[in-house]
Amino acid sequence: MTEATTASLRKVSSSTPIDEILGVMREDGGVVIEGFLTPDQVARFNAEIEPALSALSPGATIDDETVQEFFGSHTKRLTNMVTHSETFRQEIIDHDLLHRLADAIFLEECGSYWMVTGQVIEIGPGNKAQPLHRDLENWYPFVGLGPNGPESGVNFFFALTEFTEENGATRVIPGSNRWPDFEDRGTPEQTVPAIMNAGDVLLFSGKLAHGGGANVTADFYRRALSIGLSPSILTGEEAYPFLVSMEMARSLSPRVQSLIGFRSQYPKGGVGLWMSDYRELADVLGL
Repeated sequence: MTEATTASLRKVSSSTPIDEILGVMREDGGVVIEGFLTPDQVARFNAEIEPALSALSPGATIDDETVQEFFGSHTKRLTNMVTHSETFRQEIIDHDLLHRLADAIFLEECGSYWMVTGQVIEIGPGNKAQPLHRDLENWYPFVGLGPNGPESGVNFFFALTEFTEENGATRVIPGSNRWPDFEDRGTPEQTVPAIMNAGDVLLFSGKLAHGGGANVTADFYRRALSIGLSPSILTGEEAYPFLVSMEMARSLSPRVQSLIGFRSQYPKGGVGLWMSDYRELADVLGL
């Protein structure tokens, strides 16, 4: 077992230079960026997704004990944010800072990137801690590549409510992104909580060991927005072109259209993917 290298997560402001933010993320595996979203954006987003989230039942629909433990018996997960929230599709995933960070992370190493998932995760009272894991486990060969492998993805994990140790703040093991063996997910005793205010974001690497915390409160529902980005050579969790209408796609900015697969992808070293007769998909779709 490898020890964590940092006692707590470091925090920076949203005005911190990009290279400094990413320097912390690459060293510790994750970094909290304070004040990423405004209180107004958080309030509008929460209001827009409230009806769909209220209608959702907690827990996993798959009858598998391991899956149920991972998703949490008192946890709700609402996906397809592009359709549910105007604030999400027009402001949050078109946020300049999000794209500046993503460009710096992905463009030099692998070229184009897209959104693999955008979902609200609400941990209710009594939910147990989530098993520790790394997001790169979605693409299993990256586990064997270890810390020197390319970045399989990053997560912008926004606090939509206060995050405290008691209400289920995400727990991480700083420095676990640099452990030599990614089969080693660490232990709960090695984790620290990502304490955040609403509007803050935990930006973390797919190499970081982490998991949702236990909610030991009587009545507080910890709510987060998870936006996962990965190189566009990797298959995403959500199949947006089948979920988002062409009418809605036409209303989005070109970079958001690219994020959700309505434009061709241009990974490093290739001539283009996600095309039609080797033509740019946006041209074929008339975007």
